[in-house]
Amino acid sequence: MLIVKKFGGSSVADKERIFNVARRCIEDYDKGNDVVVVLSAMGKTTDQLLAKAAEINPNASKREMDMLLVTGEQVSVSLMTMALHSLGAAAISLNAAQVAMHTTSAYGSARIKRIDTERIRNELDARKIVVVTGFQGINKKDDMTTLGRGGSDTTAVALAAALGADSCEIYTDVEGVYTADPRIVPNARKMEEVTYDEMLEFASLGAKVLHNRSVEMAKKYGVQLIVRSSLNTAEGTVVKEETKMEKMLVSGVAADKNTARVSVIGVKDEPGIAFKMFNYLAKRGINVDIILQSVGRGGTKDISFTVARNDLKETLEILNSNKASFTASDVEFEDGVAKLSIIGAGMTSNPGVAARMFEALSSVYVNIKMIATSEIRITVLIAEEDVERAMRAVHDAFDLGEL
Repeated sequence: MLIVKKFGGSSVADKERIFNVARRCIEDYDKGNDVVVVLSAMGKTTDQLLAKAAEINPNASKREMDMLLVTGEQVSVSLMTMALHSLGAAAISLNAAQVAMHTTSAYGSARIKRIDTERIRNELDARKIVVVTGFQGINKKDDMTTLGRGGSDTTAVALAAALGADSCEIYTDVEGVYTADPRIVPNARKMEEVTYDEMLEFASLGAKVLHNRSVEMAKKYGVQLIVRSSLNTAEGTVVKEETKMEKMLVSGVAADKNTARVSVIGVKDEPGIAFKMFNYLAKRGINVDIILQSVGRGGTKDISFTVARNDLKETLEILNSNKASFTASDVEFEDGVAKLSIIGAGMTSNPGVAARMFEALSSVYVNIKMIATSEIRITVLIAEEDVERAMRAVHDAFDLGEL
């Protein structure tokens, strides 16, 4: 078997944890498996590098930021390989250029185009554990690029797809995917399995176990993921196309506090206005989520939507500098909000799910500001200060906790 194992920064944060990971990799290697290991930077290394850059030049170019940030993963893979050597295992570390992992040229948010697998296959054929840097690639200029936060998950899935791996294991500091954040909902239950579509919603709506791009790629190439803890040997959660269990009405609850609401007031009620407004945002790479349009009155309407809170400043600048072109009288915002979502493939065939969610929120006096739905999720916008008790109430309403 060929196994790809990805370990996050907390899993390799110090000497003890590095050797813990090394021993886990050797266990699979000694069973005759080929093992490829993908690592993130140690602990808070990326944050420390970002802080150093800000001290030197707060307006550093994205190219130079990528040159700096890729060093974090290179430290991780070299130290891990040294640990494997000290335990008697044959191993080699490779960075993105040595692999080579080809990406687009978008520094800071590059996307993987293709992976040359010859070097990795040669090293595996020589019975070595291959330790690869996550989060990074090279563009057509042979410059180093990074894939954005959470990019190591994407690296692991891409390698698993390119190599035809039998398994892709994502190790974190939790034991799998839970029905809610166990730090907020103490009786949250670990799920044995979850579909790609459900996991994609979880990842996009605030659950930080897997990066959403990695789930998209896993679904596209049929890579079965297993989310497991690096701190113990408990069975994890399998992410795959279809689950064998009968679909639960709701699989889980997720919350995202990185949210702001923007309201564009008094735009003309005529064709093309919404296109103009959202096209300005799209050209600057700003993602819009929940959208609510009021009923037109007096020839005008209001349009409200949500963006990531760290995109709010740029969103307001774009809208205010262009509001004459889409005839807005004012642009308002609210940043003390959060998204709360329920997710489940069983929703499609069960009426009354929304009503039960809204009843749960009402029971703890949580007001709903906006609502969005899809076939497998319902999302509401609420005050950020209400999100934790709202999550617990909704989780209980759907009996998602431990039995």
